[in-house]
Amino acid sequence: MSYQQLIPFALMFVVIYLFMILPQQRRMKKEKEFESTLKVGDRVITKSGIHGRVSELSEKTAVIETMAGKIKFERSAISMEMSAAQNKVIEEKK
Repeated sequence: MSYQQLIPFALMFVVIYLFMILPQQRRMKKEKEFESTLKVGDRVITKSGIHGRVSELSEKTAVIETMAGKIKFERSAISMEMSAAQNKVIEEKK
């Protein structure tokens, strides 16, 4: 087997890494950072679409106060993108 036959496979791997794996790793790093910077009083939206305000935090969970009451969620269930968009809209209204 010659090296010329391996070049297309190596190029495919590089392209897949650059366009699929690397961006996913960056997104996961940002989400972990977002989860660690959550604080009581932050307005958030969960990945299931529930809006609320963080009322309690523990290492892995967050209690979110909604119009219907308090609900306990995993920190990973809070959406970084939707929460940031909601907070941006609230800041623009002020």
